[in-house]
Amino acid sequence: MQNILLTGGTGYIAAHTAITLIEQGHNPILLDNFVNSSPKIVPRIAEICGKTPSLIELDILDTQSLTQVMRTHNIHAVIHFAALKAVGESVARPLAYYHNNVVGLLSVLNAMQAAKVAHIVLSSSATVYSEDAKPPFVEDAPLAANSPYGQTKVMMERIINDIAHTDPNLRFAMLRYFNPVGAHPSGLIGEHPNGIPNNLMPYIQQVAIGQRDYLSVWGNDYGTTDGTGERDYIHVMDLADGHVLALAHLLKGEPSFTVNLGSGEPVSVLQLVRTFEMVTGQTIPYKIAPRRAGDVAVLLANPQRAKDLLGFSTKRTTADMCADAWRWQKNNPNGFSS
Repeated sequence: MQNILLTGGTGYIAAHTAITLIEQGHNPILLDNFVNSSPKIVPRIAEICGKTPSLIELDILDTQSLTQVMRTHNIHAVIHFAALKAVGESVARPLAYYHNNVVGLLSVLNAMQAAKVAHIVLSSSATVYSEDAKPPFVEDAPLAANSPYGQTKVMMERIINDIAHTDPNLRFAMLRYFNPVGAHPSGLIGEHPNGIPNNLMPYIQQVAIGQRDYLSVWGNDYGTTDGTGERDYIHVMDLADGHVLALAHLLKGEPSFTVNLGSGEPVSVLQLVRTFEMVTGQTIPYKIAPRRAGDVAVLLANPQRAKDLLGFSTKRTTADMCADAWRWQKNNPNGFSS
């Protein structure tokens, strides 16, 4: 059993990853300041897994306390999820994003060095790719994000690469994942953003449950199949599997690496809406709105390297994503306060 520290551990992707880690025999330790999440997720994880993960309330910017956590809990590896993550919000609040994401990573890395923790899995993003890169993106494509959020992820990757050049003990996996959606099939945990959702699927869910009047579709004049933005959606449980495979690769002593985690299949905004309607029987009214700052026409992965290196490929369909997301939303209309 390995002790794995999950920063941002009660967040959407981290919580689903914690379940998979427990199922694979690891001991996840969840660390969070609950800015965008709730500690109420922990008993839900326990209900699913039959084991309650340790939970620590702490901000990653507190390097001294973070170091002590790593030492006290004999941490073998860190999966670093803790970050602000909304493209649109990052355009409006760049200072907050650079401070939390970039300075936060520096704090985590300093704590790791002090506590002699040598393995890190980084939650990176497809937004690191330049608009000049042609989808589907390969990992060697140019990096030049067009939003502060994406730029923080580019910086985070470069920081880790630079440190790895000087520290022969550091092993990293940088996972550039595309658009996580869905929920655990139990319906006990899922995505519940604070305030107005920044991502498409939770907004669709809230329209379906009656909490929003309609969906705003940000632009229908892109050069795509139907004019709306195309994304590579990946079920959050497939994403969790990818993190555990990446961790296992590092713990076996294999070299550091960077991979995309996605399906390689483009789905437009309107295609996702129609699939959701078909699967759930709910009608999703929508209105076309102007393009949103920081958005691009197409984000699509070439998933081949992850398949070759980790044996990773997505197993769940877009219909599965919609069905699981709706089950979570219907059973928990107010999230973890339901």
